[in-house]
Amino acid sequence: VQLQASGGGLVQAGGSLRLSCTASGRTLSKNGMGWFRQAPGKEREFVAAVSWHGGSTYYTDSVKGRFTISRDNDKNTVYLQMNNLKPEDTALYYCAAYRGGYYTTTPTTVNSWGQGTQVTVSS
Repeated sequence: VQLQASGGGLVQAGGSLRLSCTASGRTLSKNGMGWFRQAPGKEREFVAAVSWHGGSTYYTDSVKGRFTISRDNDKNTVYLQMNNLKPEDTALYYCAAYRGGYYTTTPTTVNSWGQGTQVTVSS
């Protein structure tokens, strides 16, 4: 499966962006999906995830109340709506497909990675 992420860009603090990640090659309707991010000089960290049916979501504390993850299985696409962005959200954002129908916060349980889309938030 190939994951194609898009929607990143440069935005001022307080602004919004919507990331999209579309899978090709096979359906991911039975896989948990997530977003991770990696800032320069830092390790890749978990941001948000959604279960295969969309009914369960989980967020890292720093984005709770600002980011929303969702999915459209008919379009084989997962989204990350990011509001009230902060400079510390600046990173390369990766979408991820988990091996099973749910998720964890550890990158080692990810089966497939997208290529990354850059998000830069200016102060």
